[in-house]
Amino acid sequence: MDVQLGNYDIHVEVIRKRNKNIYFRFKDGIMYVTCNRLVSLNEINRLIKQNEKSLLRMYEKEVKKIEKDLRFYYLGNEYTVVYDSSIKHVYIDEDMLYTKDEKMLNKWLKEECERVFKEEIKKIVNDFYGIPPFSLRIRKMSTRWGVNNVTKRIITLNSELIKRDVSLIDYVIVHELCHFYEANHSKKFWYQVSLRYPNYSWARKELRS
Repeated sequence: MDVQLGNYDIHVEVIRKRNKNIYFRFKDGIMYVTCNRLVSLNEINRLIKQNEKSLLRMYEKEVKKIEKDLRFYYLGNEYTVVYDSSIKHVYIDEDMLYTKDEKMLNKWLKEECERVFKEEIKKIVNDFYGIPPFSLRIRKMSTRWGVNNVTKRIITLNSELIKRDVSLIDYVIVHELCHFYEANHSKKFWYQVSLRYPNYSWARKELRS
């Protein structure tokens, strides 16, 4: 059935179980009502009207979540993701990013991380001298943008960096490469960073936002 909630026409799915209470939830813009088998549609409608303000807040929160999920950031720019089962490869047209599905999008993102990070490292490493050969790893990290394992000569970059502006990716790369000179965050370390990225204070602030 459908109901009017504020200015919205909302589809309602009724799930009947043996539970005593009635529960309301929203998913993908649909209201799901879980109730006892004996509860009538008239009673459900009455409860919806009685709790209209609360349900409206729940619905609008769900709508905002859906809109947020459709927003996508790539190299500092915001795009709206459009899913189309006929699409053969990911492409961008103005502020729209087109993909077949989530799997295709994730594969494309992984490839872009490899491509962009390696290209930026290749440019930036020319500003460094005397650093050892190192390998690059890319993975999603929850608390750090980058890590330099100086002993094993492995630099790890957070895959989430692909969403940020290239200038911020460059800062993280500079930061991690400077750890080959100074393993800590001493004044000497920040001096090395400043030689190659003078505006590092701005970059740090941006990455915290």
